[in-house]
Amino acid sequence: MEETIQMPVPDAIATAAVSFKYNADFLKKNVDGLTDEEWTRCPDGCANHILWIVGHVTWARSALLKRLGEEWSKPWMVVFGRGAKSDGPPVYPTPGETMAAWDESCVLLSAAMESVSEEALAAVSKNGPPSDDGKVSGVVNFLAYHETYHIGQASYLRGWLGHAGVMG
Repeated sequence: MEETIQMPVPDAIATAAVSFKYNADFLKKNVDGLTDEEWTRCPDGCANHILWIVGHVTWARSALLKRLGEEWSKPWMVVFGRGAKSDGPPVYPTPGETMAAWDESCVLLSAAMESVSEEALAAVSKNGPPSDDGKVSGVVNFLAYHETYHIGQASYLRGWLGHAGVMG
């Protein structure tokens, strides 16, 4: 068996890298055992459902990968973009397709965070998500928070659907 060598993540995004790693596991636990119907059930009939949340955080990872120099996306991600709502008639991918994309994004993001240069992280962030330091590193850190927020929403919805929590 071939051993995988992990490169250190730059200090400017080290905490974000840990959050993304935890989120990858927590999201999978949040959707474990859901029926296809539960993936699209909304608590009030119009709030975002778990499928939208998973699609959205996968879309956000795609946007982050682009900032880190890695082009990756799926044709259906447009329905999960910033400001997109789940109350329209969009055609969503299946839960299986969405989770396959999530798994792929996890591998790609981990590799991108290990290989990104200090110079790339220090570049000025011209537009897009907030950045506490005005740099790409701040965008990475914000998107880790953004993802954690949405995974918390998925956790809440899991409980609302009658499933046991994932944190004990």
